[in-house]
Amino acid sequence: INCLGIGTCGTCAVAVEGEVSEPTWQENVRLSVFPHQSDNNRRLACQVQVLGDIKVTKYEGFWGETQGVKWTPDGEASA
Repeated sequence: INCLGIGTCGTCAVAVEGEVSEPTWQENVRLSVFPHQSDNNRRLACQVQVLGDIKVTKYEGFWGETQGVKWTPDGEASA
């Protein structure tokens, strides 16, 4: 799936720590629809504007919707 960065597919969901832009309305809508949950602190990477140093965590699952860590910059991942 590739939405060409318009925030509709939801496959680029990640956790972002650091200085970034506020969520767009497209991002809020997509992250409130299955399989995502609006309360899991994920962002759509294609919608985030980086404003400073950040740390990104990618989670397991096609949409990054699970709790298992797939990738972090520290090289941590779940087995």
